[in-house]
Amino acid sequence: MDYPVARSNADVGQINFVGREGKGIQITIHPPSQYVQRNRNRIFPDWQNQPILWVVIILQQSHFPIMEITPQIESEKQKLRGIFIHFGFELAVSLNYHGYPSDIVDPCTGYPLLSHPGDIPHDDIATVKALLHYPIIRNKCRMLIHPKWGTCIYPSILISTAEPILIDLVIKSIAPEYHWRQVNNMTIT
Repeated sequence: MDYPVARSNADVGQINFVGREGKGIQITIHPPSQYVQRNRNRIFPDWQNQPILWVVIILQQSHFPIMEITPQIESEKQKLRGIFIHFGFELAVSLNYHGYPSDIVDPCTGYPLLSHPGDIPHDDIATVKALLHYPIIRNKCRMLIHPKWGTCIYPSILISTAEPILIDLVIKSIAPEYHWRQVNNMTIT
């Protein structure tokens, strides 16, 4: 089913994968939102001397709509968080090794995992809304609506000083370790 979307610039710097369980992974690379630029020092205090040049949005398709709080949905969210943390950590460490400071944001807390937490947490939902223009449903918590997956979506964020071409290359080199198969934009459902 196709869901409504206001507009999306996701085709620029978008990489699509299908995971081991047949679910989609959509990765897009963007300049930071105005909010992140304005609040960089409050969100990422260790980055005061480093520009945040790129925001990498990693969206994972969940098995269930993330609309309610149930044990099954909470378990799914923890599983997807774990996949992101492992993948994101490997991506960030590789970029750091190549001399490009990078960090991942814990989707649960909004705080960076490789540097000191700031005064305020990062808001993954707001970042996806600002950069991909995906609609949000306001329920007990805010949920994104993906144009193909609806509310079966788990967002996560990596920040980096690396250029998109290097980020893209490292993502594609790491993805097979997670049994992610790259697909074109039209294949992902």
